[in-house]
Amino acid sequence: MPLGKNVRSSSASGRLETQPGTSILSELGSAGERARNPSEPSRRPEKVTDDFPAPARGMGVSEDTGEQPEWLIREQLKRNRRRHTITHGDKAEILRRQHNGVDSTRSLKECEMNGLRSIDARNFGRIVKKCLGSPKTSNAQIQGLFKKIDYSGQGRISWGEFCTHMLQEYKEKQETERRSKQVALTLPAVKTSCHAVPIVNIHSTHDGTVVTVREDGVVCCWSPELKALDTKDMFNEGPANRKSKWASDFTLMTEYNKLMIGTGDREIQLYELSTLEPYCQINALDTVPLTLDYGYTGPDKCCILYGDTEGCLSIILISSVRDTLRLWNKLPKLESIPNIAMDNAVLSPNVTFVRWKVHQDWVTQAKYFHSFQAVVSSSNEESSSLVIGCVLPLTDAEQQLSDITEACYEGKTKKVHLSWTPQPRASCDQRVFTIHKGVKAFDLCQKHSLLVTGGMDRLIRTWNPYSCQKPTGILRGHSAPIVYLCICSEDSQIFSVSVDSTVKIWDIHDQCCLFTADHKSSGIHGDISACSYSPAMKSLYVAADCMAVLSLKIRPKLHRRLTVSHNEPVACCGYSEEFRQVVSCTEGSVVKVWDFDTGRQMFEFGGTCEQSAITCMTFDPKGRRLITGGRDGCLKLWNFNNGQCLKTLKKDGECREVCDCIFLKVHRNCYVMSVGRDQKIDIYPDRPEDFHRVQRPQPSWQDDLKHGHKEDILCVAHSPPSLLATSSYDGEIIVWNVVSGRIQCQFVSPHQNVQGQDTSVPSLIFLKCPNLQQFSSAAALLSAGAMGCINLWSVHHGGEFLGGFRASRFEQKITKLAKTDKDTLLYAADQFGYIYVYNMEKFSPEQKWPRADHCWRAHTGRITGLQIVDNDQVVLTSSTDCTVRLWSARGEFIGTFGQSEGWSTHVPSSWEHPAVPYDILTDPLSMPSHKIFNSKSSLFDAIDPDKTDAHRGEQKALS
Repeated sequence: MPLGKNVRSSSASGRLETQPGTSILSELGSAGERARNPSEPSRRPEKVTDDFPAPARGMGVSEDTGEQPEWLIREQLKRNRRRHTITHGDKAEILRRQHNGVDSTRSLKECEMNGLRSIDARNFGRIVKKCLGSPKTSNAQIQGLFKKIDYSGQGRISWGEFCTHMLQEYKEKQETERRSKQVALTLPAVKTSCHAVPIVNIHSTHDGTVVTVREDGVVCCWSPELKALDTKDMFNEGPANRKSKWASDFTLMTEYNKLMIGTGDREIQLYELSTLEPYCQINALDTVPLTLDYGYTGPDKCCILYGDTEGCLSIILISSVRDTLRLWNKLPKLESIPNIAMDNAVLSPNVTFVRWKVHQDWVTQAKYFHSFQAVVSSSNEESSSLVIGCVLPLTDAEQQLSDITEACYEGKTKKVHLSWTPQPRASCDQRVFTIHKGVKAFDLCQKHSLLVTGGMDRLIRTWNPYSCQKPTGILRGHSAPIVYLCICSEDSQIFSVSVDSTVKIWDIHDQCCLFTADHKSSGIHGDISACSYSPAMKSLYVAADCMAVLSLKIRPKLHRRLTVSHNEPVACCGYSEEFRQVVSCTEGSVVKVWDFDTGRQMFEFGGTCEQSAITCMTFDPKGRRLITGGRDGCLKLWNFNNGQCLKTLKKDGECREVCDCIFLKVHRNCYVMSVGRDQKIDIYPDRPEDFHRVQRPQPSWQDDLKHGHKEDILCVAHSPPSLLATSSYDGEIIVWNVVSGRIQCQFVSPHQNVQGQDTSVPSLIFLKCPNLQQFSSAAALLSAGAMGCINLWSVHHGGEFLGGFRASRFEQKITKLAKTDKDTLLYAADQFGYIYVYNMEKFSPEQKWPRADHCWRAHTGRITGLQIVDNDQVVLTSSTDCTVRLWSARGEFIGTFGQSEGWSTHVPSSWEHPAVPYDILTDPLSMPSHKIFNSKSSLFDAIDPDKTDAHRGEQKALS
């Protein structure tokens, strides 16, 4: 691609060039810079990274002159947040680095133009160092990047692969950020019984009580879960000849414990909030208060505002509120409520009244925002759809006194009759937003300096409240007019509701939809008359044909001493020696990549709704590709360093859950093998050069079709060069010859005929031990048996059961088996999270109760992953308790992946030892005084003494 040419950002290279984020190369450059200047004072990471731009930064440079445009130099200055001036030397440095970026990008692309479709690691390192202008950049880091791109181990990469890797990594990081913000509402909504009269509004008190008022004046108080607490008819109580009223809107004066209702008789009525008894009212308003709001403006001061059908906004400012309301409460009653006419109310020295002409149509909503010292109102008329204005005039005092003679009266200075003639604000006192089809709902937030509007055009617009020229963003997704908007500043979210009962939650920063609930999923039906979101209760209340509440699903807050690696149970984990990384997978299909040496998270991908739960994983022999099996019956090959799915392995027809998978090499050929609930062994040749996205398995072995497993296959193990073992749910174990595809021997669990016994075999391992060679010239096979036992089998000459021993002290199923490279130590993990270490050099098959060299509790849940890293003499574990942990070979706690403080595997002082994980320390099964440690008590008695005899069948059978 010629330099200086504009490129579409949708193309791969175009996206790379226009990407503003930090690149992989710039990260390498920053590390190299730190390596060259170890004594330099620490800098902010942003500065160090920004000093080394990505190759794409040089795309706007002139090929003829090599000089940088002024805009590029200014952009560099903007990116350096700590300095605001530039010296001649700085400019020269910027030009040098930008020129290097252009040269390196040209070098990488010229390789393809010159017929070299790819480059090797050496040339790649040279180009990267030239790109960064840093010859001393760490070769290890560059080689690590090369290996991540060269996932197939070909030894060469192309420009396209380089671009794909960077874009894919950035895409997955964006997806991870989005996933971290995921929210959900509890569906369906909790609803009350239907009501015939519409609710005009909903408000919440400080204690979470929800207050609603119907059009007929019925006030209802609800608990946060919508259980009725109190109900009272405000308009129909009192004299029998009292004329009927209707409520237009209401609000709460929580600071003064008052409830305020606007009526169709041009009144504002106040009631005691605690007793719902009448307190006072202001009548004889000029218009009906269609929308009513209250604001606390200061100590013993408040603001009452209402909008009407004439597009006017009336504001009542009251000082010494308690004294003023107390005075009004002692006035003569009108229809059983103390009454004062508006003409008389403004004569009070504590009352100021203003009436502004703001809109040309009905006011749809009006609010006072104390943080902005402004009132905001909206209407369906486009030319003045939304107006942010001051409460009182802010221009020259003398000019205002003459301009608002009829608009503002203070009783202490003017003893004239009130004039209701509205006055327009001066242009400097307001900001007018013109929006297509007007505004039906809005909200304003000072924390984010954000205004959101919605209306008949079904669009949510975000604005800078100080600029009315054009919106900063448009959120699309609703298919009906929007009737409610609320900004939750604490969570940086926007809640929106449309007339078709669709509820959406949006992220403010990313301006994307996080959650959607339509009327079918929420169960909300009918015309929506009112909505209210309570930040304290994390609940959205909706009034339609009945009251309904949609509560946010809140993740329970962990104890400050608890650390989890994932937000859901971990299904498996593994260690890649090539990159010294740990990979863990969850039931929610989230894959995380961790730095083995520090425990820090390096990358994350997956977790989308299209992906199935992950059940197992393995690496290719080079440790550069990840293979995962899922509940959908498919295997997937990943470049786990950028989240790219390289290939999907699946068979034709119905696919059932994959329970285990391995990567094995037979002669010079490599294969991926999987077993699962389809009761067959699926074999897929590994062909990195095959670019088909979907690959089918080889034909099944004939012995597998005719004499294979009759139940779900749970586990598979390989013993080079040619032995393969599989185990199933019914306890059957079959040993295969992978070269011929024939069954070599077949075993049945020794406890298969015991009623109620769990004979499944979830784990297998081949072990070559000198003490076992007297029985077999080949490797012995160890399998997980019933009641926490480990069974030993000979696989030579038809096979033979050698014996077994009880490994779990709690007689729990052994879920994982692992061994050291020299087969000297055997590690066994059970369902309670305990790990047992046995020295197989001292082991004899005659021993029924061999003593474990080491035993410790690693997790509070079932252990799902167990791997020994021999070079570092550590043990890697994962569990359904959502954690992935690292231990020394003797059980010393190194740390939990994801904890705030990192560790060094070779520096014991950085380990958590002698501390133990907090959840293990506080778990009842870890306590020595627990009943389960009493040998006379059975396991089921200790867990649940009320279990019936039928539930204890397994224990009785073995007693």
